[in-house]
Amino acid sequence: MVLSHSPLLLASGSLVRANLLRGAGVTFEIQNSRVDEDAIKERFADSDIDALAILLAEAKALAVSKENPAALVIGADQILSCNGERFDKPHDMTEARSNLQKFRGTSHRLHSGIVLAQDGRIVWRHSDHADLTMRPFSDLFLDDYLALVDDKVLTSVGCYQLEGAGIQLFEKITGDYFTILGLPLLPLLAELRARGVVGT
Repeated sequence: MVLSHSPLLLASGSLVRANLLRGAGVTFEIQNSRVDEDAIKERFADSDIDALAILLAEAKALAVSKENPAALVIGADQILSCNGERFDKPHDMTEARSNLQKFRGTSHRLHSGIVLAQDGRIVWRHSDHADLTMRPFSDLFLDDYLALVDDKVLTSVGCYQLEGAGIQLFEKITGDYFTILGLPLLPLLAELRARGVVGT
């Protein structure tokens, strides 16, 4: 389904993002950016969270674009905010459990940023967010959930995968499904069509 002669690269090691693109019929290759995300987050800790998500996406895309100037590079990132606090992926199961205890019975926001880079510069950017409300689940349910998903919980900033057992944590979701998964797919596909990368 790819029409352009320029290769399309995904500057991410996320299996979810890769599977979303494959599911949409987009042909691409993966090249991890190896960007130090923690350093960027520390430098711009006081930034608007939507802007920070875009900044991280840009850093990934530009790092890969500089090594592959002819390619069109997709960069994406996602940050979670809850009650004025910013959350990253948990480092271990103890942190995951603590984060889920903070999220339950309240709402949090997922901020997703996505960009395209070519020839070492950003040629398109988009940001979106979704609001999710967790139900007030019991500690027993939380223990059972963590035992079920095991270390998969460490791969998501929110400690859940909506496409799996994580959906049981929620009572209300407002926002685009693909944005929640970390890749605002509809605006990306629209831009790829406009650039002749996928068919119209």
